[in-house]
Amino acid sequence: MVDLRLQVVAAVMGAALATAAAGSGQFEFQEATVDAIQLGFRSGSLTSTALVRFYLDQIARLNPLLRAVIEVNPDALAQAARADAERAASGGRCAAGLHGVPVLLKDNIATLDRLNTTAGSLALLGSVVRRDAGVAARLRRAGAVILGKANPSEWSNFRPVASGWSARGGQTLNPYVLSATPCGSSAGPGVAAAANMAAVTLGSETDGSILCPSSSNSVVGIKPTVGLTSRSGVIPITPRQDTIGPMCRTVSDAVHVLDAIVGYDELDAEATGAASKYIPRGGYTQFLRIDGLRGKRIGVPAVFFQGYDDLHTAAYQKHLNTMRKHGAIVIKDIDIATNFSDLYDQETLLMNAEFKLSLNAYLSDLLRSPVRSLADVIAFNNAHPLEERLKDFGQPDLIAAEATNGIGPKERAAIRRLDEISTDGLEKLMREHRLDAIVAPNSDASSVLAVGGYPGIAVPAGYDREGVPFAICFGGLRGYEPRLIEMAYAFEQATRVRRPPTFKR
Repeated sequence: MVDLRLQVVAAVMGAALATAAAGSGQFEFQEATVDAIQLGFRSGSLTSTALVRFYLDQIARLNPLLRAVIEVNPDALAQAARADAERAASGGRCAAGLHGVPVLLKDNIATLDRLNTTAGSLALLGSVVRRDAGVAARLRRAGAVILGKANPSEWSNFRPVASGWSARGGQTLNPYVLSATPCGSSAGPGVAAAANMAAVTLGSETDGSILCPSSSNSVVGIKPTVGLTSRSGVIPITPRQDTIGPMCRTVSDAVHVLDAIVGYDELDAEATGAASKYIPRGGYTQFLRIDGLRGKRIGVPAVFFQGYDDLHTAAYQKHLNTMRKHGAIVIKDIDIATNFSDLYDQETLLMNAEFKLSLNAYLSDLLRSPVRSLADVIAFNNAHPLEERLKDFGQPDLIAAEATNGIGPKERAAIRRLDEISTDGLEKLMREHRLDAIVAPNSDASSVLAVGGYPGIAVPAGYDREGVPFAICFGGLRGYEPRLIEMAYAFEQATRVRRPPTFKR
């Protein structure tokens, strides 16, 4: 208890010192945006090296409390120095986008360097990948600095662990209210972004794993259309639903990251090839429009807003009124016509089979690994019950997946049913009401978006009486990112809800 108090005091004092430094005319590191960072680079008031040192100091100070970062990159300062040298040699011309900007990656995104890639599991510690994940390679080409890996819920919650817990990283805590859930499975990236432990972060989602921790930690999370970002080199759950996206403090920052990571990858050819047609010429930053709500038709499915208390209900009503005030046409109490019980059953059945196939393929492609199959992972956990907390969490989902035998008649029927649920549910709703988006609290619409491969953007929407954050999510059909970005950015600028974390006990 004493240690926790000291850690909380250190976190609060550190934030105060950073704010004081900003007020003295120095570069304002705390809450720094990508645009501010690049302006600092161009003006000479900031270097990548100084920025990386700041975030490494933040991690050293905050991580004993928050456990958001699983590992820092021993080469981060060298990468920062190289970015500074490139900027100097170019006369500042490369001071744009993510060049020289430190990025934290969820620990299921492979990097061909001295960092581990383990999905939080001790079973993969020491494994060696053949190449960078597709998104990591794109970040490097953009000049970003790989700062380290962020703590996931182990196996991206395919084990039913506590949200934000992994055997390697321990328990990630919510920086706003330490006793509140950080949500998972991209808890570490969400907490790290919220607590200024990195400039920007990258998470992954199968069903809710970007949208939920973004909502719970008051950051912006973009869950892209499946295939818009490559999944090659990312420890998988299911190719039908897995997607990689940014988790950042602002919509603008998230869009800068999205621009850097989208595109075709021959190692994820089918999905990225199909989704490449959605990438707009000129990128996504052009959709950061202050008037982005004007003329948009926004649907409000009643099912997602049921069961909330008066504070949340009033906040969401106020936000819907703000959307109307800024020119949106808000259509309330519409029916998404989805049997959620059926959706969850079919999703689980199919996911079990696809997880085994996908994970075995990933493990077999590693240059070196202590485990080579899902069966090996289960055996490892059985051999290390204390470290992997088998008594607390077990591994029923891993065992259920191991019992599957590929894509058979049941799985093919589940695919057909999930396609019907998407066609007769969200797609029909959007078409009949001519919607640009639906909105829902937090990650409440995540399963609908997940099974159809649809995009969503979570934006901070408020804080409850205890100070726990909540969000609103804009969701749409495949390729709807431009209009979702317009709405999310206009909403963020109209409301300006987000505030830095308080580390409340």
